[in-house]
Amino acid sequence: MNFGTEIELRLLDFLPRLGLALVIFIASLYFSKLLSGLVRRALQKRSLMPNAANLIVDMTRWGILTLGTVMAFQQFVDVTAFLAGLGIIGFTVGFALQDVMKNFASGIILLVQQPFRVGDSVEVGDYEGTVQAIDLRSTEIKTFDGRIAILPNADVLNHAIVNYTRSLQRRVEVIVGVAYGTDLKLARDTALDAIRAVPGYIEEPASQVVFKDFGDFSVDMSVFVWIDTAQTGPLKARDAAIEIIKAAFDANKIDIPFPIRTVLIEK
Repeated sequence: MNFGTEIELRLLDFLPRLGLALVIFIASLYFSKLLSGLVRRALQKRSLMPNAANLIVDMTRWGILTLGTVMAFQQFVDVTAFLAGLGIIGFTVGFALQDVMKNFASGIILLVQQPFRVGDSVEVGDYEGTVQAIDLRSTEIKTFDGRIAILPNADVLNHAIVNYTRSLQRRVEVIVGVAYGTDLKLARDTALDAIRAVPGYIEEPASQVVFKDFGDFSVDMSVFVWIDTAQTGPLKARDAAIEIIKAAFDANKIDIPFPIRTVLIEK
């Protein structure tokens, strides 16, 4: 076989591979743009936060491009050993950084599912406050007493999440005791009538008064008031309810007892 024939054979073998590799790579460019666009439109319909949407779109685009590049190189060299090596390296790095990866994955879940948004009032584990920031590693909450809590996203997902902002209606409880000689029906009716003046009071669900215990000095009852959180917050509503109930009981001569101690001194 002469030199020219060998070059011709090599070209006949190389050119189809090159053509196929180019087709694969160009197709990956096209589909990465197409699918990332479809993903972006789908996420926009869900009103996903911009940083979360951009992250998912970028992961979609680069994932397809990476796959296309590997398939294109496969036309010239056997990338099996290379991929196996990457797999081993990836496993080793993933094991070493498992906490980081766990928080990263949890961050993506939080950004996609959106159990809360920045500005929402939430309860996560032992922390209650306002969400200040959400990123891929952690969530920052400013507690109601002014502390800043930075929680790993994996810990956030492992706890029950209560989103107060999404609760358009809240129930506020006020515990009050009345003297044993009190007409309990009068006490109940007085409390139910008084709490209508609480800011944000709503008719449905219905507020309730429940007698719950015989205390040492009083019959204890819980006054449950339902409020519209768009008009007032639970703390303000509870503060107003206590003031209003106290004034109504005073006006109706309903006694709220307090402990009395008698001290006997021997001479």
